[in-house]
Amino acid sequence: NVNAFRLNSGFYIQKAKQLKTDTMNNEQPIIVGLDIGTTKIAAIAGRKNEFGKLEILGFGRSNSNGVKHGQVLNIDETIKAIKMALDNCYASNPNLEIHEVYVGIAGHHIKSLQTRGDIVRQDTAEEITQREIDQLVADQLKTYIPAGDQIIDVIPQEFTVDNFQNIPNPIGYGGVKVGANFHIITGDKNAIRNINRAVEKSGLHTKDLVLQPLASASAVMGQEDMEAGVAIVDIGGGTTDLAVFYEGILKHTAVIPFGGENITNDIKTGLGVLKTQAEQMKVQFGSALTNEAKTNAFITIPGLRGMPAKEISVKNLSNIIQARMSEIMDFVTYHLKQVGLDNKMLNGGIVLTGGGSQLKHLIQLTEYVTGLNARIGFPNEHLAAGHIDELAKPMYSTCIGLILKGYDDYEHARKQFDMKYARMEVPKQLQKDELEEEVLVEEEVNTAQRKRRMGIGNFWGKFKDNLIDLFKEEEDKAF
Repeated sequence: NVNAFRLNSGFYIQKAKQLKTDTMNNEQPIIVGLDIGTTKIAAIAGRKNEFGKLEILGFGRSNSNGVKHGQVLNIDETIKAIKMALDNCYASNPNLEIHEVYVGIAGHHIKSLQTRGDIVRQDTAEEITQREIDQLVADQLKTYIPAGDQIIDVIPQEFTVDNFQNIPNPIGYGGVKVGANFHIITGDKNAIRNINRAVEKSGLHTKDLVLQPLASASAVMGQEDMEAGVAIVDIGGGTTDLAVFYEGILKHTAVIPFGGENITNDIKTGLGVLKTQAEQMKVQFGSALTNEAKTNAFITIPGLRGMPAKEISVKNLSNIIQARMSEIMDFVTYHLKQVGLDNKMLNGGIVLTGGGSQLKHLIQLTEYVTGLNARIGFPNEHLAAGHIDELAKPMYSTCIGLILKGYDDYEHARKQFDMKYARMEVPKQLQKDELEEEVLVEEEVNTAQRKRRMGIGNFWGKFKDNLIDLFKEEEDKAF
């Protein structure tokens, strides 16, 4: 019955038309990453171009006041900061419409555990399909976790099919039993609820929560890094996030409850200065290695309300920074030992990213404490040419990684839909109707392409001018 089919498959046909239109138009969806950090909140909107590189269509940031150690504590302050970041994003590109976002999550409440899952297949004559893999993952959502916690993500590691082990992707294999090892990430229900509430009250929908070290990892490394073995250390304001990969598999994740703000507070307490002064000294004169600091160099801090000026030794400043950074790197070493990857097994070494990675001589300190090679990870590998230099800084790794994670979800969903739609048999009468409509769609798309080509040059010029003006305004406020 053609009419019955038309009713039942209406959704799929409409969706297929949309996918075809997108393909003909060479346009991917705009995806927005929202990084709710302890010191800053950043919103970045991006779209992949025809070369698979990320074109940044909007960028906004604001100072974060309601977040401590990666957790939203003051929802009202966080909402204000999110709205300010969004306003700045709209200011950089007034044509943007943001309704849903991918949000990063961190905090010392984050835990991880390893599990194992297996299923015995019903139809062993057929090849293993994505549906069976999805069933394996769904079964892990029933894993017992402590009361008050919630599963954030279930990540398959290596698969097994019957007696064959260490299979990266079992789709297409044949066998009786398929199983996998899983890395499950959990977090505190209240902490997750606070993030979602702050986002929703800002007029947005949380498309997905992504663990921050995984987002940062996707922004600063490629497949070859994962194969060689690498530890991503994202030093943020309130936390240091760790993700360890080996032989292409995520082996371990952890959130260390210390970050750049702890260093600032140590300087404030140890040297008896204001927090703003401590932050400025850390950025301008700080070093992670005391031996590299000049012995006879001093910083003059103006006194408060008629008090005499203070002379701060650069050597003392470096002592404080080195003590805290060494402690953070000791935690990294501890976690690497936990998974048996501390003794030169990580050929890719340690990749430092996040705002705290910009401390002078941090690479040398990291190599000294961990015994592994280290480098700074910049998120520019996945960015299209012509982006603002500011966005290639390590502090935006998480936000750009959130967009990339969003594209992974989109491409997976699209593949799933294509497979489902391909299995549907369309009656001939309906095919004829659809063919006529497709001709009209094609004509509309060609017209849209011509209009888009005419306006694109003007758009990029305005977008860059707006961003440059925003950065100038921020610099004026800072000084």
